[in-house]
Amino acid sequence: MTTTATTATPAAPAAATATPAFAPSSRPARPGVTLARAVHAEWIKFRSLRSTYWTLGITVALTIGFGALLCWGTVSRWDHLPADERMHFGAAEHSLLGYHFAQLAIGVLGVLIITGEYSTGMIRASLSAVPKRLPVLWAKAAVFGAVAWAVSTVACLIAFFVGQSILASKHLDTTLGAPGVTRVVFGMGLYLTAVGLLAVGLGTLIRNTAGGIASVFGVLMLLPLLTEALPSSWRDTISPYLPGNAGQALATLQQGPHDLAPWTGFGVMCLYVLAALIGAAVVLKRRDA
Repeated sequence: MTTTATTATPAAPAAATATPAFAPSSRPARPGVTLARAVHAEWIKFRSLRSTYWTLGITVALTIGFGALLCWGTVSRWDHLPADERMHFGAAEHSLLGYHFAQLAIGVLGVLIITGEYSTGMIRASLSAVPKRLPVLWAKAAVFGAVAWAVSTVACLIAFFVGQSILASKHLDTTLGAPGVTRVVFGMGLYLTAVGLLAVGLGTLIRNTAGGIASVFGVLMLLPLLTEALPSSWRDTISPYLPGNAGQALATLQQGPHDLAPWTGFGVMCLYVLAALIGAAVVLKRRDA
């Protein structure tokens, strides 16, 4: 009889180490939200809106167009103007009078860059991407302020040169090198920028397009009219400190007896802008989107 030997096969050894339940990812860490990234995002949104180009175009057209029209009107009736009006005529300021309308256009754009997001609901996405919220406001103000300053300054320079070319037919023109003229021209660009930033703050506070635009119109147009109803002693004291009047002091060559000094007036205007933006920051931080 033959006996068959059976050889047992050894079992496979168990794995020496177990795979960790949460293996570290090999992908690079995602960078956090920074103000620079918020500015870049706001710049993309700002230049992707058609309303931006339309409103800035209207601002430029009003600054140049109305300035040229008013200079032409002055030249055409110069020989018939009273002596007192001729004596107080300022060639630099006259060529920039289109700012009365341009400030409203730049104010509307300042309101729209924030209330437009509230009306579409996009503000929720913006605040979700930037949980701290305030960088969104600072980024909007920075992008808008830079663009508004550049566009307004260029528009004022063009309006000045166009206006002087028209006034030259009556030898009423001036140059940038004349005393105070450079301050007037570049100061008007700063004033329009400040108006736009004030509108950004008011738009954030109110969060409604119609209400924000109405508040800008009220501050710039209605308040000066209301002061006219006050007694003269009150009016002379209060009127120079209104936002519009204070800011325009920087772009005025011939100061009135009750006007603020140019840079003092612009400083007062900047305080209004700062107050509006601080109020906007408080509201943005506390309110739900």
